[in-house]
Amino acid sequence: MAKKLRMTLQTQLVLRTLLESPAQARYGLELSQAAGLPTGTIHPILARLENAGWLESFWEDRGEIERTDPPRPRRRYYRFTPGGAESARVALAGAYQGGVASAHLRPANGLGS
Repeated sequence: MAKKLRMTLQTQLVLRTLLESPAQARYGLELSQAAGLPTGTIHPILARLENAGWLESFWEDRGEIERTDPPRPRRRYYRFTPGGAESARVALAGAYQGGVASAHLRPANGLGS
């Protein structure tokens, strides 16, 4: 069973960003840019979501890095666990109904129902 998390506006932004493509694995900097949050804010949120069982993470294969020019650091990817996306949808709907979400965080099609 997934843990209940405090739904800060930053956490809601991260969850909504992940829910745009719930099956897709995304790395921290990509999520940071898409959510409009600094990486120093994103990574603790991702760690809390992973500790709660909503996300899982894995490191990029070294072979992927060797094919980049110029070489870059290995990326850590995050994706929803099997029940994580549903937990995120429920939490976002609850945050919206509870008045925690701001106007730009209102549930989009299918997220709040």
